Amino acid sequence: ARRLYRRLLRLHRSLPPALRDLGDRYVKEEFRRHKEAEPAEAQRFLREWEAKLIQQQINEDKQNLREKAVYGIQLTEEKLNDFRDEQIGQLKELMDEATKPNKKITISKDSEYKT
Repeated sequence: ARRLYRRLLRLHRSLPPALRDLGDRYVKEEFRRHKEAEPAEAQRFLREWEAKLIQQQINEDKQNLREKAVYGIQLTEEKLNDFRDEQIGQLKELMDEATKPNKKITISKDSEYKT
């Protein structure tokens, strides 16, 4: 789990600063939430993050072949149906935060707001 966690954070280094901060905070929070998960849920959690990591690496490879950057993946309706209500809420918050026009993102609790 630690290796996957470090690989995800390392992959975020290639993101623009605002997306990197948002992604890092999300990964850290999700791993913290699942620290005491039941073994079956923990395995599923790790499989999903491994799939996300692979998809990000594929996107990064594609990005190297063309100019425009592509971030994220489309979630199928089947995957969304597997999510708990809390997870759907988190996705909605993440989407709202990521799509705000002229958004301001806090880099850390002690820092100033940056655009």
